[in-house]
Amino acid sequence: MTDLRLALTDRVIENLQPASSGQYFARDTDLPGFMVLVGKRRKTFVVQGERRKAGKRLSVRMKVAEVGELTTRAARAKAKDILGKIASGVDPRPSRKPDGDAVAPDLPSIANPTLRIAWERYRDGHMKNKGRSDGTINNYRDHIERLLADWLDEPLSKLGNDPSLVTVRHEKLTKENGAYIANGCMRTLRAVYNHARKAARTLPADNPVSAIDWNAEHRRNSALGLSDIEEWFTQLAALKNPVRRELHLFMLLSGHRPEAIRKARVEHVDFHARVLHIPRPKGGEVKAFDIPLSNAMIRCLVRVMRIGRALYGGQSREWLFPADSESGHIMEHKEKRSDLSKWGNDLRQTFRTIAQAAGVAELDVHLLMNHSVPGVNAGYITRNKLLSDHLRQQQEAISRRILEGDRSRQKEAKRQTRIWPELPSRRVLSVLITGMD
Repeated sequence: MTDLRLALTDRVIENLQPASSGQYFARDTDLPGFMVLVGKRRKTFVVQGERRKAGKRLSVRMKVAEVGELTTRAARAKAKDILGKIASGVDPRPSRKPDGDAVAPDLPSIANPTLRIAWERYRDGHMKNKGRSDGTINNYRDHIERLLADWLDEPLSKLGNDPSLVTVRHEKLTKENGAYIANGCMRTLRAVYNHARKAARTLPADNPVSAIDWNAEHRRNSALGLSDIEEWFTQLAALKNPVRRELHLFMLLSGHRPEAIRKARVEHVDFHARVLHIPRPKGGEVKAFDIPLSNAMIRCLVRVMRIGRALYGGQSREWLFPADSESGHIMEHKEKRSDLSKWGNDLRQTFRTIAQAAGVAELDVHLLMNHSVPGVNAGYITRNKLLSDHLRQQQEAISRRILEGDRSRQKEAKRQTRIWPELPSRRVLSVLITGMD
């Protein structure tokens, strides 16, 4: 909510609405620097003034009293006395006693935000403005609003002044949620704190997350090898839902992240240019790119569009991988491991592994998977100029190598039933265009 300017009285303060999120100020028009900080559950009399120290102007904000402890008249009188001291160069805020006991808590403000306020500013002022994907934002939200929920209304200075709180929480999360989640949560907290400190320069410069001992993380070696492909295709063919079959196959053939493929739209397929456009991948719109389509990938999309029209008429007009869900597309790509041993990022690793076996250059694999291109010289490569010929040829080579592992299974399947019927390449466009008229 936006700040207000009012002539503060007991009645006016009583009628101030609680903040729907975060906090806001109701500033007194009669005494500049006197205000009420309104949160979700309580209201606090506050003063803010400026004093000079060593030729510099320093802002001082402090709590006067909780609303209800003093009348507005008494709080204004106390605030006037405090503001007079500030103007004379005195900092009236309580300091720590020699024995180290704090005599007053920090007051949440712009200069010392709560974790909730810092998170909201980071989410809206950084992540959304930078075009971060919904999946990334939701992942950060889960860390802050679920795993650190009891800290939401704590000032960040409390964590900055006592990093042991962060180390203890990291150890607790490691035991209860696992090493990877604990590390991920701390990385989110680190980012939020760093962003907050850009405006709140009084926060301790050392990020409290720097005090933790990070859990060891190892890349999961979950890729399929060429010798495993045939068994995986056998498992895939046994899945009952044909849309899900094609989803997993396309993820294997493309090597891309599950979220990007699950949310692929019909309008983003260009069969003439032989590409699938991904407008908002991980990293947001600035990372938008086109996936070059091999013949096998085109046949996969043709099949799933035919199947989608038969099973999910309305949803299939918008989504490549439709489902009877609230969103209209497949929401969850995971399968029981007993049904399908590898899915999701396992298939992304498999694509990378088989690309190596197919002799595709590392730089080309980076481009096909939309990874950051390593090296200064490689940064001068224009990806779109390679799409129509070179990258598509490399994609074709990887698809052929993947399907070689399924060759013996396909021969047996054709003798029994045509699970994945082949479409002649010349008919691909005519089938699609006719069906969409």
